[in-house]
Amino acid sequence: MKYAIVFPGQGSQSLGMLSELADHFPIVKETFSEASDVLGFDLWALTQQDQEALNKTQNTQPAMLAAGFATYLALTSEHNLSPICMAGHSLGEYTALVASGALGFSDGIKLVKQRAKLMQSAVPKGVGAMAAILGLEDQTVIKLCSDYAGNGVVEAVNFNSLGQVVIAGNKKAVEITCQAMKDAGAKRAVILPVSVPSHCSLMNDVAVEFRNFVDTIKFNRGSVGVLHNFDALKATDINNMKAKLVLQLHKPVLWTSTVQVMHNMGVEKLIESGPGKVLTSLTKRIEKSLTANAILDSVSIKTTLGEILS
Repeated sequence: MKYAIVFPGQGSQSLGMLSELADHFPIVKETFSEASDVLGFDLWALTQQDQEALNKTQNTQPAMLAAGFATYLALTSEHNLSPICMAGHSLGEYTALVASGALGFSDGIKLVKQRAKLMQSAVPKGVGAMAAILGLEDQTVIKLCSDYAGNGVVEAVNFNSLGQVVIAGNKKAVEITCQAMKDAGAKRAVILPVSVPSHCSLMNDVAVEFRNFVDTIKFNRGSVGVLHNFDALKATDINNMKAKLVLQLHKPVLWTSTVQVMHNMGVEKLIESGPGKVLTSLTKRIEKSLTANAILDSVSIKTTLGEILS
């Protein structure tokens, strides 16, 4: 069976995540310990004990990278994997690069720590917002964002599946546009509980500083190709890889296209490595012929390996 490994992003975190996996696979806590050494605080304790702290962007991003990579290491400790490709949603793209060997884990933690810091500093608290729009075609969402952009920045930023798009920008503009989406027939237009308007032009200024930081990090070609959020394509070289990471900061996440590209590559199953099952749920909405498994515990590891090796 041809399969791909995918990694979730911010929003999939939960208090106590990976606790069952950690009981069965020592590599889980070892991975978090390495991340803690880089960060200067106990990341594992935070994920198990403090929901409020876990939901802060500067903690969520390294926690999700550590969780996704630790899950992948637990999975690969049971069997050597040969995925066709890898990909990650938003922050998950960094996890995919670490798992592919294109980026060292410690360097990945440093990178997402800086990314989170810059994103949080880009917009004052209470000024930015994101909202999920359900039940409208992509082009309708894009047009309505353009129509209401006079109220401030408002852009389509996450194309998650057919009929599910996230918009982001200035809070007032996002709120006004949400009402327009409902008037246009959206099933739902819901403001998300986030403080940072990710992947929109409000991140343009910090993207320059982020690029400078990216240039201090060592990258490799990696052993598995990673499809990037910016264009749903693999990088042509290391400089292109870096450029796509910077563009991802202020450009839309093309997740629908990414899954469609995987399908066209011959992928039959997606394996979601990390807490939650957001990407698993999205898969069927994008391409009905694909199956997907979320690695949530030791049982799901055995089940998944049994399926892909049969």
